[in-house]
Amino acid sequence: MNPNMRLLRFFPFLSWFPVNAIVMRGDLIAGITGGLVLVPKAMAYAQLSGLPLYFGLYTAFIPAILAAMWGSSRQLLSGPVAIVSLMTAAAVTPLAVPFTDDYIALALLLTLMVGVIQFSLGAIKLGTVVNFVSHPVILGFMNAAAIIIALSQLDMMLGIPKGRSDSFLVDIWEMFGYLPQTHLPTLAMTVFALALMLGLKKIAPKPSVLIAVVITTLVSVAIGFEHKTKGKPDLIADPQARQLVSGFAGADQQINDLMTDITAKSTQLRSAEKAKDWRGAADLRHQIDLIKLDVSTLEAQNKARLHEIRGLHFERAKATEKEPATLYVEGAVPPDVETDGRSWHIKKIEKGEMRLIGGGDVVGNIPAGLPSFRLPTLSFDAILALFSAALIISLVAFMETISMAKAMAAQTKQRLDPNQELIGQGISNIGGAFFQAYPSCGSFTGSAINLQAGAKTGLASVFNGLFVAVTLLFLTPYLYHLPKAVLAVIILLAVTSLITPKALKHTWQASRADGFVALTTFVITLLAAPHLDKGIMVGAALAIVLYLYRTMKPRVAMLGRFKDGTLRDIKVNPDLPTSPHIIAMRFDGSLYFANVSYFEDTVLEAVSNQPDAKYLLVVGDAINQLDASGEEVVHHLVERMRETGVEIVFSGLKKQILDVMHATGLFELIGQANIFATEDQAIAAIYERLGDTAADDLFCNMPAKATPPAGYPLLAAAGR
Repeated sequence: MNPNMRLLRFFPFLSWFPVNAIVMRGDLIAGITGGLVLVPKAMAYAQLSGLPLYFGLYTAFIPAILAAMWGSSRQLLSGPVAIVSLMTAAAVTPLAVPFTDDYIALALLLTLMVGVIQFSLGAIKLGTVVNFVSHPVILGFMNAAAIIIALSQLDMMLGIPKGRSDSFLVDIWEMFGYLPQTHLPTLAMTVFALALMLGLKKIAPKPSVLIAVVITTLVSVAIGFEHKTKGKPDLIADPQARQLVSGFAGADQQINDLMTDITAKSTQLRSAEKAKDWRGAADLRHQIDLIKLDVSTLEAQNKARLHEIRGLHFERAKATEKEPATLYVEGAVPPDVETDGRSWHIKKIEKGEMRLIGGGDVVGNIPAGLPSFRLPTLSFDAILALFSAALIISLVAFMETISMAKAMAAQTKQRLDPNQELIGQGISNIGGAFFQAYPSCGSFTGSAINLQAGAKTGLASVFNGLFVAVTLLFLTPYLYHLPKAVLAVIILLAVTSLITPKALKHTWQASRADGFVALTTFVITLLAAPHLDKGIMVGAALAIVLYLYRTMKPRVAMLGRFKDGTLRDIKVNPDLPTSPHIIAMRFDGSLYFANVSYFEDTVLEAVSNQPDAKYLLVVGDAINQLDASGEEVVHHLVERMRETGVEIVFSGLKKQILDVMHATGLFELIGQANIFATEDQAIAAIYERLGDTAADDLFCNMPAKATPPAGYPLLAAAGR
């Protein structure tokens, strides 16, 4: 291999150079333009993932640069996206509470696993593995995921609580029960942001999101949108409400302690199994199971308490929001107590402390500075728990990436290497895992902006990442008052393009089987949420099963002679002449283990229907594969038919079929004299052997090159 080619193989970004001033300026403009749009969206997607908002910026920084440097597309921009953000939350939420340290640790481990899977698939050149997840599966999944994403933002847009459980639809149903508690200022901010973005999109499409973010942030500051405070449950005046909140806080602490105990005992269990201490291992398993039962009981109790807590609204004695003050249940304030005039509710109870909110929810403090280097916490149990989700995220993320990359490559005439793109995405996520990023992939919006802004090389994505770094270093204080409702609106508008009922209808019209797969994937994804991987897995499995079912019984055409001398299906053209001496059939499928029995049954049935026939012609133009099972059945059929006086003749066999026949000796068994390039040659040879016995056979006497009547070709093609 040429040394330069070897160098480019390991460092693909070297192909960008040398870069002239015009290209550099175009990439710089594209990078800054994309960065301006990406910053608010990155925080919005982090909100969707269950991570602190600044993790969205971290994910838009290092991963974007690494993916550009080691990928093959020069315009593709990687970073946080809606689907992968939702799938991250779905994977990690069952294992830890969002926004906690444990949740963050698991999200970083998930990023590392996704990166390793993608890199491994690319390194061994298995980029085609994504073909196992068909387009109807992705279509059904995307539509369901878009609906889930949109519904998941309702609590932010209305200012009402929403639970997190093993059933997303149950959480949404419960959330609708809180609609009377809608926070009107939050709803007003949502409507204002939505109208502003839709209006600006018509005037200035590219910076519309950024302009809306600036305006709503200024409005938030001007009207004092945010009000929050914190305090211990002891501040609650009502004994029943105080006991409810204290009970929740105490049980929450117990759950955390028990989970720590489970982790410690799991480590001891692995050590015992390694030392082959089976009695000790069995005892530890028993202890872990008992602790898990206690955790389940406490979680069920806290779920019931939380439902009541969310219905509590308080009035707070007049004091600054940084000072502790007594909380009274709304409507039960003593006459001599002056309140601050606000309605407060508990947003979160963490480490025995209440976080209360009396206004709209805002982004708040974003740590200034670049993400620090952090090793993901490796845990065997966590890896096992996350593996299926990591595999599904790897495939879905890559499919979203490669579909966008292919669309842009079609416009730029750039050569795209799917395996190199997999490697680039893998390196991006592996590197991101060490700098506090959650799983990323190619972004439709960011990539489209890159292309439209004139990006010529991956330097545009590098500049984009550097702009995010500048934001992290210097601009985070200005984002404090950005309402989270605005971020929810950004997500809502971003996912509306993923809801495509017309595409689902088109798939159904093209193929009922594919339409059924898409619909099933859609329904399962909705019902199984937040476990989104189940929708993909069921859809992919169903698509494969239906494919196998279709190929188990491919079309078999019994042939007669058409007007122009060609052979046509007698089911489509029932009046075609056939021959009592020859059975002509075309098998429209590969011969492999799943359908060889069907092929054998079809041949035997055809021979039994024409007992006087001496030859069976198999037109094999459509046979693309012959596996060991197929070869064995053909071998036995040839021998069996000869014993009954019927000779099997083949025409139109492809090279790969003949290679198998040569390798196994089947070619010699059939004989060179019984294998022909075309069906006409085969028929001519058969009638030469039959001689005078078939002299009056219409099947033979039709002209092989007859001129078809006017308008015939379309009809002939339809009856083929």
